[in-house]
Amino acid sequence: MTAAAPFLLGTSWKMTKTLAEAGAYADALRSAVETGSVPPEVRLFVLPAATTLAAVRDRLAGTGVALGAQNAHPGPEGAVTGEVSMTMVRDAGASIVEIGHAERRTLFAETDDMVADKVAAAVTAGLTPLVCVGETSTERARGETEDVLAHQVRSALSRLGSSRPVELLVAYEPHWAIGAGGRAAVPDEVAEGLAAVRSALAKDLAGTPTAVLYGGSVHPGNAADLVTGLDVAGLFVGRAAWTAPGLLDLARRCADALGERTTPDLVSAIVRKDPR
Repeated sequence: MTAAAPFLLGTSWKMTKTLAEAGAYADALRSAVETGSVPPEVRLFVLPAATTLAAVRDRLAGTGVALGAQNAHPGPEGAVTGEVSMTMVRDAGASIVEIGHAERRTLFAETDDMVADKVAAAVTAGLTPLVCVGETSTERARGETEDVLAHQVRSALSRLGSSRPVELLVAYEPHWAIGAGGRAAVPDEVAEGLAAVRSALAKDLAGTPTAVLYGGSVHPGNAADLVTGLDVAGLFVGRAAWTAPGLLDLARRCADALGERTTPDLVSAIVRKDPR
């Protein structure tokens, strides 16, 4: 990869970490950056819980580690008890916002229309949308993967109108590969999904810097193979990166694998280093 297109490696902490735990993780990342332990070919991003976002922002200021929110409401403000707006998470330190994760779609009945509203709101607020797309095991068994992913991508971008994001991240995360009970996908399965995502983006978002990532049961045992064998600009990791040593270990494995890559260099979105 070129210096202008670092390999992206990120993790969502989901519903984990107290303030103290989040602070310890952030301190470990800061130490790794300051001692040169983070490979320069890899750019890190983390998505803390909303309750710890500002604290993590303060501890990681100036490190180059990008921060994101795991979710935000599309409305600007108002009587929406329990929600936080795009502007609020940006104020708390986010430069990225995750939208449409499989758990949001299934546990909270988040529809394609809701995802589209959030993408448009994120762009308006100056955030980089990290749009998650993926098919279920049933949809894959029916041979519907390409159609499902194309629909999800196009629907997510449908409310942008004449506006376009300065940059966009899209994570292909098949539902059947996510979580503690997920099945790790083989490279051919991932390649099929990535191709469908990239095809849809080429039709609907030509000219916008876009990074297509893969997430779903990524772990130290398969990270290198995913990097070397796939046309992918980054990895979006779950529980394997819920500790700072875990994330840093994956960063080293990815950096080592980049030198043996069989796919061409990719144009990657430049994730803003600091939102403030």
